[in-house]
Parts: sequence; structure tokens; C-alpha cells
Amino acid sequence: MRKIASWLILALFAVLLTACSAGPEYKRVQLTAPGQAQPNPSGQPTRAPLRVAISGVISPKETFKTYQDLLQYISKKLNRPVELVQRKTYAEVNDLIRDGGIDLAFVCTLAYVQGQQDFGMELIAAPVINGEPLYRAYVIVPADSPVVRLEQLRGKTFAFTDPNSNTGRLYPTYLLWQSGENPDGFFRSVVFTYSHDNSIKAVADRMVDAASVDSLVYEAAISRNPELAERTRVLLRSVPFGAPPVVVHPALSPDLKEALSKIILGLDVDPEGQAILSGLGIDRFMVPDQAIYEPVRQMVRELRGQR
Repeated sequence: MRKIASWLILALFAVLLTACSAGPEYKRVQLTAPGQAQPNPSGQPTRAPLRVAISGVISPKETFKTYQDLLQYISKKLNRPVELVQRKTYAEVNDLIRDGGIDLAFVCTLAYVQGQQDFGMELIAAPVINGEPLYRAYVIVPADSPVVRLEQLRGKTFAFTDPNSNTGRLYPTYLLWQSGENPDGFFRSVVFTYSHDNSIKAVADRMVDAASVDSLVYEAAISRNPELAERTRVLLRSVPFGAPPVVVHPALSPDLKEALSKIILGLDVDPEGQAILSGLGIDRFMVPDQAIYEPVRQMVRELRGQR
């Protein structure tokens, strides 16, 4: 009976988390840079908006707050409006890129690896944070949890981020696979939160016993809200992975691709761009060596080989 009650509580939690983003992720938010003329019904042709998608690494509301200045900057540099297109899952964003529904996207590392294999998704930049274009998975638990080793999470509740998240699902699944385990058999139950900040909050509020999250999101979250650092603890840190990149469809207009690359890669040499990067917690953007994404490709290959 107790196990059934726990399952019902977790099911309700999953519904609540997804309900809070069930509307916003499908909104299209039109962004116009300050000082840029608004479209008018004069009959004069206007430039079509640049459609940009941002994977749900953080919740829809936080995504808009975090990226608004950058998108307005891109709008001003291109002299055209920018439309933010939000979706709930990483797979939906990949589908938009593949089908030409968007022009530019900020995606998760695993989503990039999958998109590159699926239709040649093209990386144009990756963020450099603390001097490196890398990040890690953090498995976190409540600060007062007695758990000190991964094995002690057997029979516990665990939060994944997204089915196609590297740090939020692939990496912890791979860790268990190395020990001959799988999430369904190892954990009492799992939920998907569909954003790393939701997963962090779920652990901080003791709604789950543990979660695996993006180190960059976690570090930013505890920087903004030190209370989260007091309520959570990092149980283990992964090897470094290539940072979540900025991508386009390979068939995107070469002129637009070049313009977008120039804007994003040049942020750090423009005072306005520097201020935007500072707000994002990013040093600069660069075109990294593809080798930094090999650890993720390797995990995918190994897990596929066992199915």
C-alpha cells in the first residue's frame, strides 16, 4: 500500500511539473530589438522573422528571461524580427530543425549528436564557460541525504530531465548499464521533469531522492539562489562532455548561416555582446573540435549495442 501511495505521489508530481509548461512550450514569442521599427500594415513588404528554438534545458519562463537579450541582439544585427519557438521535448526541437520549421536552435548535447547522425545537423558554435567548451553531469541528492554512493540509490525515486538529454538521462543510464543495471529495475520509480531547473527543485524539495542535471544549470542556479546549495548536494560528477551547441540545418542558406555565425562568434568583441555573455554566464562562443562530443557518441554506441 505504501509503495502504491508513493507511486501516486510521483505520478501527480510529474503531471504538475509538465502542466506548468504544457502551454508555454508551444508559444511563439515575437522579439524585436529596442529601437527597431515594428511591422506596420502599410502594404510594404517586411522581412520574415528568424525562427529560433531553445531546448528545454531550463523551464519555458526561465528560457525566455535568460535568452531575451541575446535574441534581441541577433534581431538588431540582422535587422529582422526574431521569433522564439518553444517546445516541451528535445525531440520536438530536433524535428523542427530537420523539417525546416526553425532557422537556429540552442540544443542539448545528445540532441545534437542524434541530429547530426539523423540529418546532418550542423554546429555553428558552442559556449565557452570557465575557459572551456565543456560541461558535466551532476547527480544530486538532498543535502541531508544519507546516500554517499550511487549504489545506495537502489529502490529510490529519481528524476530524469528529458528522454533525449545527455546529462539528464543518457549518462545516469550508462552508469547503471556499466554495473549491469537499468533504471526501471534499479530505481523504485522515475519521473521526467523536462527541465534541469525543475529537477533541481524536485531534489531540493525532497519530491525525489536524486536527479542527474546539467552542471552549468546547477552552478548558475545555486549562484542565483544560494539556498539551493544548502538544500542539495552533488553526489558525483561525470567526465567532461562537449557543451550544448548552437545549431542549424545543413541546408540553411549559406549567407544566413554565415551571418549568424559571425554574430554569435563575435559577441565577445562587442561591448553590448560582452554584457549579454556576462548575463548568460558565458565567456564567449567558439567552434570546437568535434572530438569533445565523442564521449557522448561512445555512450550511445555502447548502449545501442546491448539492445
